Amino acid sequence: MFDLPTIWAGLLALAIFIYVILDGFDLGIGIVFPFLKNDADRDVAMNSVAPIWDGNETWLVLGGGGLFAAFPLAYAVVMPALYAPFIIMILALVFRGVAFEYRWRDKAHEKIWDRSFFFGSLIATFCQGIVLGAFVQGIEVDGRAYGGGWWDWLTPFTMTCGIALVAGYALLGTTWLVLKTEGTLRESAYRFAIRSGLATLAFVGIVSLWTPFLSPEIAERWFTFPQLLFVLPVPTLTAILAAILGWSLIKRKDGIPFPTAIGLFGLCFAGLGIGITPYIVPRAITIQEAAAPDSSLLFMLVGAVILLPLILAYTAYSYWVFRGKVDPDAGYH
Repeated sequence: MFDLPTIWAGLLALAIFIYVILDGFDLGIGIVFPFLKNDADRDVAMNSVAPIWDGNETWLVLGGGGLFAAFPLAYAVVMPALYAPFIIMILALVFRGVAFEYRWRDKAHEKIWDRSFFFGSLIATFCQGIVLGAFVQGIEVDGRAYGGGWWDWLTPFTMTCGIALVAGYALLGTTWLVLKTEGTLRESAYRFAIRSGLATLAFVGIVSLWTPFLSPEIAERWFTFPQLLFVLPVPTLTAILAAILGWSLIKRKDGIPFPTAIGLFGLCFAGLGIGITPYIVPRAITIQEAAAPDSSLLFMLVGAVILLPLILAYTAYSYWVFRGKVDPDAGYH
């Protein structure tokens, strides 16, 4: 009655997108952390995400675990292809997490933990961009196993995607600070948001133009009629949101830049889906081919139907409790 592989592909895509948005803005704060004016501003910036940052990474675990359980063949191919950037990313996230805790308790080495927070955020983001780029450009498959080499993930395209994601996460982080802070930190966030926004849009354009040259199949989806009619809303809406973002940053509309930046990420995610569907390993393994047996997918789906709403509700409640601007002296108000 239900296409269980497609349902699970949708759930994993949702988990990955939520992770990118939620952990993206606190990684983005880490990326701009050393450029903030003083220690007081850095304290407030970190305080703005301190109550929620570790919960944001729940979705990364869900995405990785869900891929292993629901699409074991895809997991068996993707992981060997991307071991190096995944391991580096995880280690960087560990350093960032340690810096969060130790920065407040080890004042004698605060500068070391500040650097750990910055480099952990920067390297983790860059590696996530490399993983995304390697996924889009394609993974060589031999039978039912990875057939490429150790360094196939390291190409000019993947490096460009890594830089693009750094700019994108910086945009999320700075627009979050615009939403959550006041005073000099808010003004600094506006300046950085304009710069990171311009960089993000430039790299989105570069990657979007580059991607069709990676595969004739992708080019056909984006540039042939009548498929063009179905994909045209993505660049059109991107241009509209880019204009709204620029207007809101220039006019200092605190509540608009962050949701607009999320919308831009959503459109990029939609463009990625258009390019790779129905594959889970692009141009090599389809969703149906990689899926676990329907009995396993159905069993896990029962648990997901129960747990996912609870996770979403808890996450929403956490953000509601810590809503509003951050007061440097009194916390949230």
